[in-house]
Amino acid sequence: MRSLALLTIVSLLSVGALAQTPAANSTPPGNAETGKKLFVQYGCYQCHGYAAHGGAGPRLAPRPLTFAALSQYIRQPKGEMPPYTTKVLSEQQLADVYAFLRSVPEPPSVDSIPLLKSN
Repeated sequence: MRSLALLTIVSLLSVGALAQTPAANSTPPGNAETGKKLFVQYGCYQCHGYAAHGGAGPRLAPRPLTFAALSQYIRQPKGEMPPYTTKVLSEQQLADVYAFLRSVPEPPSVDSIPLLKSN
C-alpha cells in the first residue's frame, strides 16, 4: 500500500515536471518599441496608464508577471478586462507588448524627488 502511494506521488511529480519544461516557461522574443505602439493602439493605456504603472487597472510594469501568467490572463481575464484572443492580439504581438512591459524602468525613488522631501 505504501509503495503504491509512493508510486502515485512519483508519477504526479513526473507529470508536473513535464508541464514545467523550459519551452513552456520561456519568454518569446519581442520588440519593445512595437509593443509600446500596440499597448497604445489596443487601448491598454486607458486602464493601465501609458507607462503601465496602473490606474483604473493594475500596475503591469516594471516587473510584469511571467509571460505565461500574463498571456493566460489576457486571453481569459477574470475581471472587467475584455479578452484579447489570438484573433485580436497575436502571440507575436503579445510578446512585443511583454517586451515593452519589461523595458519600463523603475520609477524614481521618493527620496530623489525634491518636491516630496520634507524640510
